[in-house]
Amino acid sequence: MEAHAGDRLLTHGRTVGQHDRVAEIIEVLGDRGGPPYRLRFADGHESIRSPGPDSVVQHTVPEDQDR
Repeated sequence: MEAHAGDRLLTHGRTVGQHDRVAEIIEVLGDRGGPPYRLRFADGHESIRSPGPDSVVQHTVPEDQDR
């Protein structure tokens, strides 16, 4: 898994009724884009996590590279 600051981390709900969670990756603490990541959730909560197999990095396009 490789990520950069500004990407989003989507963690799928693991049980019925549990919603997916999306957080912004604000800092990459591992080597070469690897975990752990410092995350900020929509409610402002911050956390450091090493995501598991139920998580996906959604890469963002830098503003200077869009179309």
